[in-house]
Amino acid sequence: MNILGYFQKVGKALMVPVATLPAAAILMGVGYWIDPNGWGANSALAAFLIKAGAAIIDNMSVLFAVGVAYGMSKDKDGAAALSGFVGFLVVTTLLSPGAVAQIQGIDPSAVPAAFGKINNQFVGILVGIVSAELYNRFSHVELHKALAFFSGKRLVPILTSFAGIFIAFILMYVWPTVYGGLVSFGEGIQGMGELGAGVYAFFNRLLIPVGLHHALNSVFWFDVAGINDIPNFLGGAKSIAEGTGVVGVTGMYQAGFFPIMMFGLPGAALAIYHCAKPENKEKVASIMLAAAFASFFTGVTEPLEFSFMFLAPGLYVLHALLTGISVYIAASMQWIAGFGFSAGLVDMVLSTRNPLAVNWYMLIAQGLVFSVIYYTVFRAAILKFNLATPGREEDDEASSDVQGSQETGILARQYLKALGGHDNLTNIDACITRLRLTVKDGSQIDEKTLKALGAMGVVKLGTNNLQVILGPLAEIVAGEMKKVGTTEDLSDVKLP
Repeated sequence: MNILGYFQKVGKALMVPVATLPAAAILMGVGYWIDPNGWGANSALAAFLIKAGAAIIDNMSVLFAVGVAYGMSKDKDGAAALSGFVGFLVVTTLLSPGAVAQIQGIDPSAVPAAFGKINNQFVGILVGIVSAELYNRFSHVELHKALAFFSGKRLVPILTSFAGIFIAFILMYVWPTVYGGLVSFGEGIQGMGELGAGVYAFFNRLLIPVGLHHALNSVFWFDVAGINDIPNFLGGAKSIAEGTGVVGVTGMYQAGFFPIMMFGLPGAALAIYHCAKPENKEKVASIMLAAAFASFFTGVTEPLEFSFMFLAPGLYVLHALLTGISVYIAASMQWIAGFGFSAGLVDMVLSTRNPLAVNWYMLIAQGLVFSVIYYTVFRAAILKFNLATPGREEDDEASSDVQGSQETGILARQYLKALGGHDNLTNIDACITRLRLTVKDGSQIDEKTLKALGAMGVVKLGTNNLQVILGPLAEIVAGEMKKVGTTEDLSDVKLP
């Protein structure tokens, strides 16, 4: 697997722990709605909900270790998740300030500040990756009969604990430098103030096609470099009291996404629909409506973005630029709202009673303006440059005659056949919106048929890694594809 494909695998695994954030956002959001000023001091129910949500937010590091280890394991087994937990405990315990002082024989006051931040998502991700690799390699090893009890999956946590010692030894000397670099990068952007927020948002969108935006997000949204924007915002009045939340500042790396997700991209979807060829408008309408709803309501933008990013990459760069401008404007005007998952309607409603949410309603006004901007700019660019957005492709014969079955079992067989069958696939996986595949022979992939079946895009990463953008059906289709027997004859499967 090439390096880009490997990072794609890591990016997909990161969605496992990130998916826990909506629970924290809902619990804390409702808690702050009940008691926005006392953060639980004036209401037992609010305190109950806020503390329950904080239990997730405050332990995101270990969730990353467990989630990545599980997500990257070859058969998604609990033993891999356990190994991630064990490894994380070993590393963070050995690198705690007290342990570092004792091991190095120095005064506790001389311990670098970096070790006070060792319980972070970066270490969690690193331990999760190592744990998954050990699981994938050693989970079927058979030991001598005298040690047979520790064979197979029971061996992996033991190996991970020893690997944790090795990781801790390296990080004891490397981590202060790595931490210093991350802090400098974060402070460099943070020092740019509102402009830095816009620069971050621009690159956030540009990294979406390769799935590496999660790594960038962790610097600004979590406590990798001391910014910790999401947990500090969700902390509300408590964060203000502790000095980790600043009214008008905390949330600046989140707020400007709301006008884009809730209004801008739906405006782009309308422009794409209006620019489609008349004979394709019905098909495009169904795709754009579903994608726009997902973007507006939940903030999940990939189905919409992938519908045009590869067909019209210049348009996607324009979208990234507009996102940066939106985040910059919101930060400059101190129009602030935050989220636990993404910048959709649900998170906006939940954040409105948070004391760190400032003039949040102005984000709606900004969003309406951006909706017009997106619609106008997208429509003008599509027509002027004759961009091949959905419904405007030169060869639409196959894509305009979509006959894919609504039954996911049949649909999965159709996708499988278009991908060359089981014999051509060495790995089938999925994240929220994408099939993630490892193929033997890329020439067997029938992209035209994949799009005719409903795929919004096909992304090739090197020679053996492939992503097929399906939207919310991705995980269901992947599961059905795995159920299809490797010896099953697909010759009778009809393709559009």
